[in-house]
Amino acid sequence: MVRYTLPQSPEIILTVKGKDSAKAREEAMDKLMLLMDEGKLPTELAEGFGPKQFVEVIEDAAVSDGEDAITEAVQILSNLASLKLKVMESREEALKIREAIDILFTDEPVTAEEIGRLKDGFKVLKNFAQANVRYREARGKAEEARAILDEALQSVESEKKAQKSAK
Repeated sequence: MVRYTLPQSPEIILTVKGKDSAKAREEAMDKLMLLMDEGKLPTELAEGFGPKQFVEVIEDAAVSDGEDAITEAVQILSNLASLKLKVMESREEALKIREAIDILFTDEPVTAEEIGRLKDGFKVLKNFAQANVRYREARGKAEEARAILDEALQSVESEKKAQKSAK
């Protein structure tokens, strides 16, 4: 999330999804226009006010960095889950195709139909192999993500224990 304010009215805070970008500033501009249309903007803006004139509101870096790290960690774990599902769904079929490839390396006769099935299966095999490689790479990143979430959740558990012992 990114937050913007106006130099003329610092009490007005416009929050939009994402990071500071032209698109985010345009979204903030849309919100500003709504405020103006509703008569909720305490100051008059000069003609030509544009998205580049917004001032980004920077929060305490420690809080913001921690939240960003948690958000990123969740996204990494979500990606890992999607990749694992994709690998699991195509694994069995890919292994069958892999076994069928061995027929290409024998002197046994093969029909055009068998070769056609093999060629069709190569797409499945390729998709499985690529997903498997991406999954294994993502697992390394996900270990760090899991540690970040464990640390964040551990602080919640510590607070609960402290509250119980205070009672």
